[in-house]
Formats: sequence, C-alpha cells, structure tokens
Amino acid sequence: MNRPLTADELQGLVRGLLEPTALIELGVLLSCLLVGWLMVRLLRGPQAEPGSIWFGRRIVDGALFPLVTLLLALAARWGLADQLPIAVFRLVVPILVSLAAIRLTVRVLRGAFPASQLMRTVERSLSWVVWLGVVLWITGVLPLMLQELDDITWKIGNAKISVRNMLEGAITAVLVLVLALWVSSLFESRLLRGATENLSIRKMAANALRALLLFVGVLFAASAAGIDLTALSVLGGALGVGIGFGLQKLAANYISGFVILAERSMRIGDMVRVDGFEGRITDISTRYTVIRALNGRESIVPNEMLITQRVENASLADPKVLLSTVVQVAYGTDLDALMPLLAAAARGAERVLAEPGPSVLLSAFAADGLELTVNFWIGDPENGQGNVRSAVNLAILRALNQAGIDIPFPQRVLRRA
Repeated sequence: MNRPLTADELQGLVRGLLEPTALIELGVLLSCLLVGWLMVRLLRGPQAEPGSIWFGRRIVDGALFPLVTLLLALAARWGLADQLPIAVFRLVVPILVSLAAIRLTVRVLRGAFPASQLMRTVERSLSWVVWLGVVLWITGVLPLMLQELDDITWKIGNAKISVRNMLEGAITAVLVLVLALWVSSLFESRLLRGATENLSIRKMAANALRALLLFVGVLFAASAAGIDLTALSVLGGALGVGIGFGLQKLAANYISGFVILAERSMRIGDMVRVDGFEGRITDISTRYTVIRALNGRESIVPNEMLITQRVENASLADPKVLLSTVVQVAYGTDLDALMPLLAAAARGAERVLAEPGPSVLLSAFAADGLELTVNFWIGDPENGQGNVRSAVNLAILRALNQAGIDIPFPQRVLRRA
C-alpha cells in the first residue's frame, strides 16, 4: 500500500486528479478491471463451486477479482510512473487492498458461519472500519493518530502495553483467525466431499482440525498483541479449574461429541429416538447433535445426553424396521385361504421388503371377529412409516373386497323392558 500523504502531497494529489493525464489513468484502470474480470472468469471455469470464497457468485463479489485487479494496477502504475504523474493509482491501490481484505474476510466468515446473524453485523462493522482506515491513511491522519495512541500506555506486570499495541494485536488476531477459519473450512470441505460410510470419522477430523487451527491462531494473535505466552501456563491452570467446576457440562458435551464420532455409535443419517423425540441425525457437532423429525421439526440434543441416556438407534446394525397393522374378519372365515392373500397384498405395497417377507398371525379372538396382525418390514424408516402403513392397509382392504370378506363392526341389540 502507498505510504500516507503529507498535507502538501495531498494538495498535489487533488491537483493531479484534475489534470488531463488523469483520464489516461482512468482508461488504464478500466482496462485493468476488464482484464482482471476476464482472467478470473477463465480461472473459474464451468465446474467452479457456486458461492466459493475466491470466485463468489458473480465473479466480482469474490476475493480473487480485487486481488488480480490489484496486481494489474500495481503493474500499470509501475509502467506509467516514468510517463506521467501518478494520481488516480495512488487512490486506487489502497482501495483495492482494502476491498480484497474485506471480500476475503466476509467470504470466510460466511462460509464458516452461514446461518449466523451476528456474523452479518461483524461483516458490516468490519467494512466500515476498513474503509475508515483507508480514508485516514490516504489523508495522512492515521499515522498521527497511531503516534498519539502509542503514547497512551500502561503496565501489566512487567510488560508495557499501549493502545496502539492493542489495536495492532486486534487486527492481527482478526487476520490470523480468518486465515485459520479459511484453512479449516477448506480442509473440511475436502474431507467431507464424497464421504459415505466414514462420514462421522471425517467430521470428527474436521472438527479437531478447526479447533487446533483456532488454538494456534489465538496463540499467534496473543503474541502479536505483546502478551507474554509464558503467562498462559497460569491461565491454563485457571482454565482447568473453571472447567472442573463451572464448565463441566460444557466440557462433557465436547468430550461426548468426540466419543460419539470416534465410536460411531451414532452416525449422520441414522434414525434415532432420544427422550421421546424420533428423527434422523442431520449433524453431529462437537457440542450438540441435530435430530430432524419426519414432520420437519428439529431437536438440538446435547452430546452428553446421548452418552448418559438410553438411545434407540434404528440404523446402527440393520436399517430394517418391523411395522404391523391389525384387521378383523368375521367368525367362520377360512383363515387358511385368507392369510396367504393378506401376506401377498402387503408384499405388493411400495417400500415393503420381500425378505424378510410379510407375515399374518391370528393375534386375538375379539368380541366382534377374528383379529389378524399383519407384520411387514421396511428398509428406509427415514422416509416415514405412516405412509407405508397406509399403503399396506389399502392393499389389505382391496384384497378383502376382492375375496368378498367383510370387516365386522360392533353390533348391539336393544331390548325394551
């Protein structure tokens, strides 16, 4: 980025922007923008992931476009430096640097926290801060502010810290953490791409990698802020005591999450019932597990509950689930001929497995007829159970109608005293 301008240089820059040579710089700048757009479009290709960090959705909203344009603008400025006075590019270069930093940070935050409303506020605040910093830098006010902030100091133990150190440390922390989030998101997408059977193991590896990168990023940020890392040993002891007492539930959830992913007792896609809530596991994070019911409702279950309580998993060893339905026929019905018909009718319903096949049992001698229980198996409980039970009931009703067998209904005789 350019060095900050003095008052005389700022006046000269304003006069340079009014010179006819500024039009030549604008033309070169437009050429740089067009060439940068074409280069990024060629690099993107037809198979690029939509909404990626580098290419965005429309090329110009990605992080690569301002970076490529910045390189072209620097090359153009270097080529024009001996030909004419530089004015436009002295403004354009810091603007492109700031735009690239904002685009990269925003894209990484959106990729790491896609549904977070807090990240939207952070993005807008970060953009305002960066653009304000650019204006202060170009006008030459920022160095004066930093010099004044450097004079505001205080001592923490044996270390002397100024406001400027804190601001520079905060900026470094943001950059390091954004870089750590970007690298972890990149590795996570590569690990989870095409995963089927070992999805849970890959998810655990991605979570562990993200936690490790964030931890390393925090250490680098603390070092940049002037914090003595040897003091972290005391902080680690205090943190251990806090986890042992106040944060034991939170620590238990994190540890339980890694245990679940490592043991593979529950995997993404399994049909489970926890605390009366039944659904399919859609995500297993380090702290909680998301279970989505067939009616669209979602339950966020702490991982500790999945370790300490009984959990019914319909997909752990075998995804097949046994369902049943009950029907009554009149006394005197030939069950030896009827029961194979009902089994065949149930077998013909969609999603009913042929092996193990449906079975029909005489389950009770009811008051109004013979009660038959039709058992059948399905292999995809995540697609619902009520719909397949309805299909079997309709098939049984059609079979009874074709055989001329009526379903008895309660009859009562009233006698007048």
